[in-house]
Amino acid sequence: MAAQKAPFLKNMFEHAGLLIPDGIGVVLGVRKVYGVWSQRVAGADLMQQICHVAAEKSYKIYIYGSKEEVNKKAVEILKSRYTGIQIVGRSHGYLGEDEMGNLVKAINDSGADILFVALGSPRQEQWIDTHIENLNVKICQGIGGTLDTITGEMKRAPALFQRLGLEWFYRLVAEPRRARRQAALPVFMLKILLNGRPCQKPVFHKTL
Repeated sequence: MAAQKAPFLKNMFEHAGLLIPDGIGVVLGVRKVYGVWSQRVAGADLMQQICHVAAEKSYKIYIYGSKEEVNKKAVEILKSRYTGIQIVGRSHGYLGEDEMGNLVKAINDSGADILFVALGSPRQEQWIDTHIENLNVKICQGIGGTLDTITGEMKRAPALFQRLGLEWFYRLVAEPRRARRQAALPVFMLKILLNGRPCQKPVFHKTL
């Protein structure tokens, strides 16, 4: 829904190396429009799967975004959770535009293979779209509020809600301020049900 109003976002999604169905609405939309079975892959889960693989393969990680205390604590938790993980750099997300050049240089100088950007959507997508050409990383994932879930600042829905595709409802109850943002969900589903048409044939990947 946001991509319909932000051309850069639409362009980024169309050219991304990998798109994951992070929300139940997208999962149901793919099934309805393309007749293809898919299942939800939460970005927060994928991020930690990548950390697990990175620890085993000695891939280097840089984490950018969120508040300083959250960023720092999340890094400490990840280091204790994944033996051998190499988090070679980190930065909070409250940097000025005049500091972006130094940040990009720091990321490249760190030798990071993987960059996690936790600025929230669509700010993180805007940042990635702007700077990706100057980055040497092999993987760049926007992770939204994942660092907050790692540190416990924000609680994820219980497993039952996740299995039933109701994590969005749990978060809405827990964070009523999300109501305005989530108002787009029923509009999206209505569009899919009434006139959903594939704009191009999708490429589907197995879950990592």
